[in-house]
Amino acid sequence: MITIREEIHRDIDAREALLDACFGPARFQKTCERLREGRQPAEGLALVIEQDERIVGTVRLWHVSAGPHRPALMLGPIAIDPALQGLGLGGKLMRDALARAQDHNHRAVLLVGDAPYYERFGFSAEKTSSLWLPGPYARDRFLALELEAGALDSARGLVSATGHLEEKPDLAALVAAAAQGAIPGFNRAA
Repeated sequence: MITIREEIHRDIDAREALLDACFGPARFQKTCERLREGRQPAEGLALVIEQDERIVGTVRLWHVSAGPHRPALMLGPIAIDPALQGLGLGGKLMRDALARAQDHNHRAVLLVGDAPYYERFGFSAEKTSSLWLPGPYARDRFLALELEAGALDSARGLVSATGHLEEKPDLAALVAAAAQGAIPGFNRAA
């Protein structure tokens, strides 16, 4: 059985392995990665496809500004287990992610990807012509979808990261808790 659900903490290793299998280490060199670094995905918009208790698909959407004072989301990466590609899972995951984004009252989604693939979901380069990204990218692959008509009208400028920063663990508090025996399974004598 296939289930699309919100990503949880225990999915991280499986998600990263899936992204490595699909994109390899070059994924960390992409311009859109600069917009994701050190940030949390938009709330409720980090999704996985689970099949038989195994992560076989992933997509995340991130808060960005599509020029000054123009909130939007950046989609990516989206990945499906190579052994399951061609079965429509990517389309199903994309439609679910866009519906959830709309349900959360987001107005526009940007991405860098293959135009012929993403056109079927309504993405085009029409609304990105006056926007640019902070690094190299292929202009014809910079696409947008308005979830609300007119959301990107007259959008102009640099796309920049917004949203919440990743939460970093408080190492001093963890060390203190471990020293006091407050962390189950932690052996102070080890």
